Amino acid sequence: MQASLIVDGKHELGECAIWCDRTQSIFWTDIQGATLWNHNPANGATRSWPMPERLSVFALTAQTDRLLIGLASRLAFFNLDSGEITTIRSVEQDLPTTRLNDGRCDRQGRFVFGTLNEDKGRAPIGSFYRLNTDLSFERLPLPGVAISNSICFSPDGTRMYFCDTMQDKIMSCDYDPVSGAVGAYSLFVDLAGEKGGPDGSAIDSQGYLWNAQWGGARVVRYAPDGLVDRIVAVPVSQPSCPAFGGANLDTLFVTTAHEGMDEAARTREPTAGGLFAVTLDGVRGLPEVRFGG
Repeated sequence: MQASLIVDGKHELGECAIWCDRTQSIFWTDIQGATLWNHNPANGATRSWPMPERLSVFALTAQTDRLLIGLASRLAFFNLDSGEITTIRSVEQDLPTTRLNDGRCDRQGRFVFGTLNEDKGRAPIGSFYRLNTDLSFERLPLPGVAISNSICFSPDGTRMYFCDTMQDKIMSCDYDPVSGAVGAYSLFVDLAGEKGGPDGSAIDSQGYLWNAQWGGARVVRYAPDGLVDRIVAVPVSQPSCPAFGGANLDTLFVTTAHEGMDEAARTREPTAGGLFAVTLDGVRGLPEVRFGG
């Protein structure tokens, strides 16, 4: 099974694919291009919105015309119609080499996200945080991180998955879906020795985790016990984030990137940085949880 190109965006760093069930369209970001993108598969329409700084991550909200966005340095609300940005708070102002990276809402609509250290040494000085629905903010008791990724939640909300891409391990922890308390964490999948490293993840309706593997040209479905269930090939080497969409939530969308590729690699992979999709057999996703703030 292989995903096919649907938008030849040529993004340096396509990321954070999210399906909006109300508009039946897929959102994503080109982080380095500081641009939000949207595509409607039914009519082929594609839109974009420039951002004042790099857009790393975002979430849907109760208002169809408003997103919760994570720019490189801050959290904010963004109005799709007016373009207005309303800052909520800055993040890690004391760490000049970090920026926001991966994130997702938990089952109660609280936004959980992590940061990324852009310094070449990649020291794990970043953290995982949560923006609660009342806009209060807290750091989660999880290990320091160099490149946060794979944040997602089990269907019942009692397990949180996350990773530091530099460690080649996807972790999971107990997560109280009511209080948001984070419990003990443990290894879910060890990718050491594999071709690709763990990037973004999504959970399907059966509780299986789908992980885009940067450098591995694939998205891997893992059973709740961590065993490989199936693999979707992507015809470029750097897939970054999967998302379930379509009218029946049986389409897997995948963002990709050409970041760091030399001219020869770009020639071999001319569609790197595009948005890809594949219709799945016997698998459906879950509707994306909207931020409740």
